[in-house]
Amino acid sequence: MIKKTNVFIGILLVFLPYKCNIHKLEPVNEIQIESVYDEIPDIVTLTTYSVDGNQTDSTPLITASGFKINPNNPKRDRIIAVSRDLKRKYKFGERVVIVGAGRLDGEYVIRDLMHQRWKNKIDILINPNDKHTKLRKIKMYRVKNK
Repeated sequence: MIKKTNVFIGILLVFLPYKCNIHKLEPVNEIQIESVYDEIPDIVTLTTYSVDGNQTDSTPLITASGFKINPNNPKRDRIIAVSRDLKRKYKFGERVVIVGAGRLDGEYVIRDLMHQRWKNKIDILINPNDKHTKLRKIKMYRVKNK
């Protein structure tokens, strides 16, 4: 006679690999989800900004971390600004992966800080001629240290 615990363990062993690897089913461009922590992502609002004096402080080519932005192609450095509440969780220079933002999906480096009025929000640096975007319920994962 089969014990109930053996049946439970058998069922658990069948479904455990599926449950553990479910996060791998959602690709992020060429970055695999397994390259990020197996943690719950931050769900944020995503907007974009450019190095325009109307959208930044008095030094548009220098981020809050002191990083100097390339004036000819600002988006090349894949810079992201975070709201101050997220800054308590993430540090400057940390890499994150954005999922669910279409053409903006991928890996970015936190190098800038947003105005204190914003909460749970990220801002991706784009070139001045690129189209600005606002998206809600975007997943942001912290990239593992390699």
